Amino acid sequence: MDASPAALVDRYLQLCEDRALDEATALLAPGARIVFPGGRVHTSLHQMAGAASGHYTWVRKHRERYFEGTGADGAVVVTSLGSLYGEDLDGAPFSGIRYADVFVLRDGLIVEQNVFNDLPEAGIIRIPSAGGASA
Repeated sequence: MDASPAALVDRYLQLCEDRALDEATALLAPGARIVFPGGRVHTSLHQMAGAASGHYTWVRKHRERYFEGTGADGAVVVTSLGSLYGEDLDGAPFSGIRYADVFVLRDGLIVEQNVFNDLPEAGIIRIPSAGGASA
């Protein structure tokens, strides 16, 4: 039995949190793009995890709601809403930080993930300027 698109996204997010990145990568289509706040684009989960290590010690998600829809081109869109919690680089805990992840799926695989969150507004991370190096 095939999992629903939201169930696939939930599994992917859990695998990413657990740093089971090779397993999570199996849920990505070849050439998938992962876009973080500030327009930072990652083309692999290992690249994404490496970049995140300079922002916080760890972060996890309280995944609260999912919404599914279908685009005009037949792609499935899944939105995950919830809040982030974790530990900043100074060892201070944080929680209650809003996030929204928007996924595009084709043929049962994730082709795009767009990450939106309030970590910069909460002072947890700094977004590089458009002219600065991406992290």
